[in-house]
Amino acid sequence: MKKGFTMIELIFVIVIIGILAAVAIPKLAATRDDAKVAKELTNLSTCIGDVGATYTASGGAITNDVINGLASCKSVKNNGNGCWTLAGSNDGNLTVGDNNEGSASCAKAVAKSTDKGMMGVHSFGASGVVE
Repeated sequence: MKKGFTMIELIFVIVIIGILAAVAIPKLAATRDDAKVAKELTNLSTCIGDVGATYTASGGAITNDVINGLASCKSVKNNGNGCWTLAGSNDGNLTVGDNNEGSASCAKAVAKSTDKGMMGVHSFGASGVVE
């Protein structure tokens, strides 16, 4: 008598592996997308903090040259292909807007950044301080 598996047993094993793969692959893809969103939010948070620190250290205007000079903000803007737009002002404000890129991960990241209060104007100027 020969030892081994029959063709039916092999087919059942292949079908079971296929079913498991069909369940697992979408879950892994969703996890990857969530990681992209988390990375984008972390980069935006770092950029906002770096702009504030730069403004505090220099006391100067937050110009687009200042924003473009920060590595953390370059990753957020991604040469214009990022999820957000960044605009500075002479009075110490940083405006974070939606870049409307249209990708699913950007849409999720922009929605979460709105929920967390990261979108809009961030004011680093010291207006209204009384000595």
